[in-house]
Amino acid sequence: MTAQIALVDDDRNILTSVTIALEAEGFRVRTYPDGQKAWDALSKNPADLAVLDIKMPRLDGMELLRKLREVSDMPVIFLTSKDEEIDQVLGLRMGADDYIGKPFSQRLLIERIRALLRRVEMSNKTPEELSEETEEILVRGNLVLDPLRHRVTWKDKDVTLTVTEFLILQALAMHPGHVKSRDQLMDTAYSDDVYVDDRTIDSHIKRLRKKFRAVAEEFDAIETLYGVGYRYRDA
Repeated sequence: MTAQIALVDDDRNILTSVTIALEAEGFRVRTYPDGQKAWDALSKNPADLAVLDIKMPRLDGMELLRKLREVSDMPVIFLTSKDEEIDQVLGLRMGADDYIGKPFSQRLLIERIRALLRRVEMSNKTPEELSEETEEILVRGNLVLDPLRHRVTWKDKDVTLTVTEFLILQALAMHPGHVKSRDQLMDTAYSDDVYVDDRTIDSHIKRLRKKFRAVAEEFDAIETLYGVGYRYRDA
């Protein structure tokens, strides 16, 4: 069955343009111009995935996410402005799965939606069904990356990552000891028609380290080579 996407934003231009792009990819789209109308509908009938703006009248994206997490575990992507990094971090802690900064590429949004829906699909499969999939689990010392389930563990403890963080970590861990420049990591995490500056990658790396250190204070597997890039150190 075609996935149903809930799009919540008070900018009607975004609602219209993104709806057209999603429907062209075969998705069904439900649109809401504010958080309250979205809550009234989604609390009774959740979608397969929700895309939420943070700054909205009546009920903002943060409060809407908090209320949704009380009744649903559907994947959520935040749309944020460039100056809302604090909101991004808070949103992820509250249970958002990923975020995309405005202005954003519709192609990037579609890629993120597909990745999150794929993760949900994998989590619902039986072990027998998963055994038929071909993408292998990646093990690097204490790190285990399972691309099919979008699952990461460190010393057998789960580490919850956004899609973007997962892609960056996977790119580093695929070739331990090899340096990846910021440009290479940007190419991995973002489509080629999206501009992000160096600080965006640095912010992702910072959050990756913070999440791993929350389960293991001594985590130091992601190394910085100043002026060059980053590498994964396989112990």
